[in-house]
Amino acid sequence: MSSDFSCPSEKNLSRAFWITGPCEGRVLESPVVSGLPDSNEPRVVVQTLWSGVSRGTESLVFNGRVPESEFERMRAPFQDGGFPWPVKYGYANVGVVVEGPDGLVGKTVFCLFPHQACYSVPASAVTPVPAGVPPERAILAANMETAINGLWDAMPAVGDRIAVVGLGVVGLLVSWLASRIPGTRVTAIDTNPARAAVAEALGLAFATSSSADDHDLIIHASGHESGLKTALTLAGQDARVLEMSWYGDKPVSIPLGAAFHARRLTLQSSQVGQISPARQPRWTYRKRLELALELLQHDVLDQLITGETVFDQMPETMSRILAIGSDTLCHRIKY
Repeated sequence: MSSDFSCPSEKNLSRAFWITGPCEGRVLESPVVSGLPDSNEPRVVVQTLWSGVSRGTESLVFNGRVPESEFERMRAPFQDGGFPWPVKYGYANVGVVVEGPDGLVGKTVFCLFPHQACYSVPASAVTPVPAGVPPERAILAANMETAINGLWDAMPAVGDRIAVVGLGVVGLLVSWLASRIPGTRVTAIDTNPARAAVAEALGLAFATSSSADDHDLIIHASGHESGLKTALTLAGQDARVLEMSWYGDKPVSIPLGAAFHARRLTLQSSQVGQISPARQPRWTYRKRLELALELLQHDVLDQLITGETVFDQMPETMSRILAIGSDTLCHRIKY
């Protein structure tokens, strides 16, 4: 079946953003159909409304900093091309189903798809956006998934003293979710004072530094080794430090001397590609994504979207917002 919408495609091609070299990209024609055909799986055709730039990971890809050992593990679900380039990469796409099963046609859906105007994927690859979530905010779903999985790994408890170091989109979402647990004391830390406004809008206590070393849990999400060093200094006796940053091909040096052993600290990694082991018997990736979309019903989360440009401007936009030192949180692409 089909809706009144139509994808702007000719000869089964659509326009997509490709990273074509170090710190450069182009809008090129790409196939509408993605994924291996499966006669037993109905497909949908989606016309994109919005996509989001996941600044941390996409910056590493844009700058060619994915190590060769991670080329396969770092593949996005519907990535075309390969690392370092040319590659079509991204995973925050919101659009309208224009062809597919009757129950999906006309629905607004989220898909882990790159920046492309029109595409066709198996119907199971799209998740309907809840009625209470505007499509332009639903692009945060992938970041919310990462935050959820991080907290599943961290296992914060009622009354915990929690510090979150690094206030990108994921760090802010982790802080916001943790602050909603009764009795928690959450301190959101970033060396950039410009993060204060958005942190406070989310109801968070903001600081550019902290000398308190009584935290039960510290979550690091800055992407810089200096932030991880800070996280270790904030840990109390037998505390846990959860590392959510991924550094690509950059070596990281951290101080595991000093009080690290005396305080019996635990340093644990978290990565959204696998559901926390404690949840795997009961949760699927789809259920986790559905939860992420449900949690986006709060209007205050619009504070995390700090810019918007039209799709045709993506080559110039990516060079600007993925530069080192950019204050961008989530940047939204309009189609």
